[in-house]
Amino acid sequence: MRRRAGLVLLALAVFFAALAPLLRWYAFPRLAKIPAGQYQEIVLEAKPAALLDYGTLTAKEVEKVTIVQTLKGNVEESERIERSAGRDVVVWDSLSYVQGPDGKMVSQIPERYIFDAHSQEPVHATGESVDGDAVRREGIEFKWPFLTEKRDYTYFDAQARTSAPIHYKGTRTFRGLEVYYFEQTIPWTKVPYPKKMPIPGVDATTLEKQTGTTRWYTTKRMFWVEPVTGAPVNGEEVHKEELRGGTLLGGREKVTAFAGHVKMRDDYIDYTVELVSSQRRLVLLMTSRLPWGLLTLGGGLLTLALILEARGRRPQGPAPATSTADTEPARTS
Repeated sequence: MRRRAGLVLLALAVFFAALAPLLRWYAFPRLAKIPAGQYQEIVLEAKPAALLDYGTLTAKEVEKVTIVQTLKGNVEESERIERSAGRDVVVWDSLSYVQGPDGKMVSQIPERYIFDAHSQEPVHATGESVDGDAVRREGIEFKWPFLTEKRDYTYFDAQARTSAPIHYKGTRTFRGLEVYYFEQTIPWTKVPYPKKMPIPGVDATTLEKQTGTTRWYTTKRMFWVEPVTGAPVNGEEVHKEELRGGTLLGGREKVTAFAGHVKMRDDYIDYTVELVSSQRRLVLLMTSRLPWGLLTLGGGLLTLALILEARGRRPQGPAPATSTADTEPARTS
């Protein structure tokens, strides 16, 4: 009976020990994914900022410039692309809406970002675009992979429509979370005008051709990324834009179109940190706590099985001696 119990415990020990790596290395990469219908809104502000007055074509300092960035999962498009791609796909329709201190639109740039739901690698499909222009992304955008590593990544810049390294700069603590800090600097680069301009009747697609005035941009991009989920909990940009040359500037070499240090608003940081913290616990459950718990349980059952087996093999002691009185037959007179 003791040996049978030991065999049962040994079988359970092997099962739990084998389940632990399967959960971490097989189940987790297939189960952890971005939901197709996710919706997120972030508000960023530059206070103060320099902003171009298109009436006088001069830059003025304003109290603040607000950028509202929305990400909306397009479930219908995800399902359509999944049928041909043969893998889980997420389609994010995003919009960066910039408004001045008076609430009026400065620019708005829509994007369609298509990526693998598990790895966050881009998936190239019809509809991948920035401001209506077809693009072919390389690297990540908006989000890092699950279990982010301490290394540089390739990050897509929507303004320049190109990808460049974003550099790991060390581990920090942000609002009680351990995060990885990344930086990317885009040097002065000629970029397209936004399709929608704040000037009535101006067609951005012909503005450069008609006036010869070009738009240039540079930025220092900073992200604080929670490494377990790969989600940024804070983001900032030191952002500058200029108009250069051509007849639009009346002979001037360049004019500042926008300059400011763009930061996430505090209430959106608090919301993001709370959301990421809850998601972090779920990811840790699958990548660390459950696998280690199963290994510990398997080790405990193995130890118990060995103890039972050892006890089952222990030699029995000699039989107790019997007295002569008990063995001799009774005498009769």
